[in-house]
Amino acid sequence: MEEDGPDAKKWEDLDIDILVKIFQTFDIFELTSGIARVCSTWRYAACDPLLWRTLDLSMLKSNFIKIPLEPYVYVDGRSDKTLTRVLKIALNLSRGNISTLIFHFNLYVSDDQLTYTAERCPRLKRLVLPAWNRIKRSGICKAISMWQDLESLTMPSIANPPYIMEEISKNCKKFSELKIMGPCDMFFAHTLANCLPNLKVLSLRCSMLFKDALLIILDGLKHLEVLNISHCILIEVPPPPAPRKVLKELDESILEKACGIRELVTCMDEVCVMCRRTRLDEGLMRWYKYEEGLWKEDEIKCLAI
Repeated sequence: MEEDGPDAKKWEDLDIDILVKIFQTFDIFELTSGIARVCSTWRYAACDPLLWRTLDLSMLKSNFIKIPLEPYVYVDGRSDKTLTRVLKIALNLSRGNISTLIFHFNLYVSDDQLTYTAERCPRLKRLVLPAWNRIKRSGICKAISMWQDLESLTMPSIANPPYIMEEISKNCKKFSELKIMGPCDMFFAHTLANCLPNLKVLSLRCSMLFKDALLIILDGLKHLEVLNISHCILIEVPPPPAPRKVLKELDESILEKACGIRELVTCMDEVCVMCRRTRLDEGLMRWYKYEEGLWKEDEIKCLAI
């Protein structure tokens, strides 16, 4: 824009709707780079709810090393400072309007960061949080208790699932969609059936899945409409001393119980790239080895990113 002459226009005179359209093309780093400090008009535009329906932090990763003791990762202080700075700016600008929150699978959030976020996202409906290494039981339960509108969660497989499922059952009455990124055993399946009987959509893709666990899910989740077990290693454990075996296809006992589900998504093709990768990683996907963004995919559209 020209700066000279009596009819010269200033940046702060730009129409708010046009500014918002421009800002919608920005990523999270650009949105939090200081545009809200240019002038009052820009700040007003930077706080528009259209920009903050989704807070996508999947571009952010922690700089970390693995360690032998809990939480099994050590995160570099600079990574933590970067995440904290981005969260503070974004959550301040969003003014409580965020309904979808997405974290990268290699972004290790702390309890303090999660609590800070939960307090400022009261309307959250969808959470994608694949890495829980640094989050304590008290931290995730406190956050869930503040997200009473939560409907969808993407989470890792954890050793002790009842506490989180019970918290969801108690606080999130609209909860209906779950994606577990990791193995699903009998304990996890029983927990789902007991705590989330009204679950409608479930994805267990690219993981190790025990046949008995699958049968428990099909029996216990009476309202389940969509189930994704694509690219899973399906394990059958017969009575001892017979060894466990990998099923090549769904047998009659599974298909019979799945007949009431509207959509059963499956792939057990030996030539399928994702099936081969799941077998290579022994049912616990090492997403860092593969194409960036592959972890975001899901055959169920509402769970894809």
